[in-house]
Amino acid sequence: MEKTIQSAKIISGLIITAVILLSVFFKGYTSEKPEPAKPAAATQPTGTPVDGQVLKSESLNEEMTVSGTLMAYQEVSISSELNRKVVAVHAKEGKFVNAGTLLFKLDDADLLAELEQLKQQEKLVLLNERRLKDLIDREAAIQQDYDQAFTNLKVLQAKIEQLKVMIAKTSIRAPFSGYLGIVNVYTGAFVTPGSPLALLTDNSRLKIDFAVPEKHANTLKTGDEVQYNVESNDKIYKGRIVAHEAGLDQKTKTLLMRAVTDNKGGTLLPGQSARLTLRLSNTGNALLVPNQALIPSSKGYSVYVVNAGKAGFKSIEVGERSAYSVHVTKGLAPGDTIITSNMLRLTPGSAIQLVSIK
Repeated sequence: MEKTIQSAKIISGLIITAVILLSVFFKGYTSEKPEPAKPAAATQPTGTPVDGQVLKSESLNEEMTVSGTLMAYQEVSISSELNRKVVAVHAKEGKFVNAGTLLFKLDDADLLAELEQLKQQEKLVLLNERRLKDLIDREAAIQQDYDQAFTNLKVLQAKIEQLKVMIAKTSIRAPFSGYLGIVNVYTGAFVTPGSPLALLTDNSRLKIDFAVPEKHANTLKTGDEVQYNVESNDKIYKGRIVAHEAGLDQKTKTLLMRAVTDNKGGTLLPGQSARLTLRLSNTGNALLVPNQALIPSSKGYSVYVVNAGKAGFKSIEVGERSAYSVHVTKGLAPGDTIITSNMLRLTPGSAIQLVSIK
């Protein structure tokens, strides 16, 4: 009986052992396989991040802005040449008058009376001259008497012409066509030489005087077009250079130039300030670099350029500059890529990483 019980225990132990082994076997078979090791992440590129810009040829108009003053093409203060009383005022304030229009009439009564007296004397002297001339032809008078009579006639005639000039000056006329300003005298006033009677202005055209620096004294020529604007409106006007001074102003080292512009509509007035835009040159293949790309130094300017993933350092020469860009005249070529940001972190030859490019 004991043997039977012992045998049964042995069999039970064997069965339990078999079950455990089978369980371990199947668990190992059905478990997930380990994931393969991931490869090491690729090494990220190193270098200073920068922005770049590819240079290309552009059309560039180099211009300069200067200030000028509008002036009447012709302007004169009408005045008298004689000490006379005004007997008539024909001038109308603020009106347009043609050349030769009578504006003021001065008293000439005494001059006319004197002229009539001289004309009567002329008749007598002329008769005497003709009588002696006839006697000379017949050899009945001496040449000296005739010469004296002829001279007296010419002197009297000269006095008559002189008096006619004086009488003509009592009629004050417009020397050219233009607009009259304010009339300063009225009928009955006594005027003297130089007394301002009225201002006559020709505004059909206007003159503009302006000064240019010594650097551009030989750039602008007679006949060149200028553009300008005034404070009273936003319109752009045009004019042409007609003259300039023979030399520079010794104090300011500038050259005074004069342009003329049409003013048919009369919208512009003498005395207005004008802001002129002067075209200095027109370049068809200019290279323009943003101002922020420039690196100033005591020797001039430099820029960083992209050179095979590294920062190259180039010295340049510049010309005219605006608020946003500068004209590079030497040191760069079309197709070069310049660096426009993060320059303070760069050194010549340092690695870079282009973030954006224009």
